[in-house]
Amino acid sequence: MPERLRVGARASVEHTFSADDIAAFAALSADDNPIHLDPRAAADAGFDAPIVHGVLVLGLISRVLGTELPGPGTVLLEQHLRYRRPVYPGQALRAVVEVTSVREDKPVYGLRTWVEAEEIVVEGDATVLVRELRSRP
Repeated sequence: MPERLRVGARASVEHTFSADDIAAFAALSADDNPIHLDPRAAADAGFDAPIVHGVLVLGLISRVLGTELPGPGTVLLEQHLRYRRPVYPGQALRAVVEVTSVREDKPVYGLRTWVEAEEIVVEGDATVLVRELRSRP
């Protein structure tokens, strides 16, 4: 097991989504739910403004997994999540991954994952398999 993948190891990334990011994701995914794009629809649904797609926020966790910890070669096996608060465009976010368990018989890791602004907006846990990449681009 690489030392960087010990229990307690952490990595994070920071990002702020813009209204343009949300519109681009809506076009790419075809998820044009008006609570993400229209201020009036968002208000009618009880939000202060259009909200960032939850799956777009989760992309930050994916970014940590695939680029930082564990890093390239990571395959997501399982993920459990709880959305705690909406995320709005312009809100500074930090996605964090922490190693919570390591299997000794294979490269499988348990992780605590969360995304925070002033408070945690999404939290959960994940199980990943890390495959060694023989060649890297």
